[in-house]
Amino acid sequence: MNIIVIDDDRLVAASLKTILESTGRITVDAVGNSGLQAIELYDKHLPDVLLMDIRMEGMTGIEAAKKILSIHKDAKILFLTTFSDYDYIAQALSAGAKGYILKQNYESIAPSLTAVYNGQNVFGDEIVGKLNNSIKPHSDFHYENYEISEREQAIIKLIADGLSNKEIADTLYLSEGTVRNYLSGILDKLSLRDRTQLAVFYYKNIQ
Repeated sequence: MNIIVIDDDRLVAASLKTILESTGRITVDAVGNSGLQAIELYDKHLPDVLLMDIRMEGMTGIEAAKKILSIHKDAKILFLTTFSDYDYIAQALSAGAKGYILKQNYESIAPSLTAVYNGQNVFGDEIVGKLNNSIKPHSDFHYENYEISEREQAIIKLIADGLSNKEIADTLYLSEGTVRNYLSGILDKLSLRDRTQLAVFYYKNIQ
């Protein structure tokens, strides 16, 4: 797996490169220290996953993510930060990030990168707790208003839990192609862009 690391603390960025490459499964193609560098380096290297901080001078990680995703629709961005504020989490997910984990949980960084690379959404336990505590479900939401079947409801729940298409297929005894077709239909019905927005929609309106 080839990744790029962006952190405005040069020591942290260099340390992350050393730690991640020591796993033998991750190659850090480049290290940057600003949102602008994130954009430039992403265009140059087209990594499998971009690991990026949020708070950076000049251009935040969220602003950089929006610009990257406006050009590279399939970009996989994992935010790594010391901040677990709900506003940051909501902005990151709305921007299209595939995950949000805390630097304090350094042992989870490599597994999280692998999960994002494999198509999963990754949120640390503390992040999920913030979502659960801060987002109030809408009591007037009803699946039937969107013509969403019970099977589609099950898929939505599993996506919100962070499962990949393959894991959903194994859980529901379906093919991956069938899961992809269901997901496409769900996104159309709810007017959402991708599985990350669907996860946020679930926590906001359903969970």
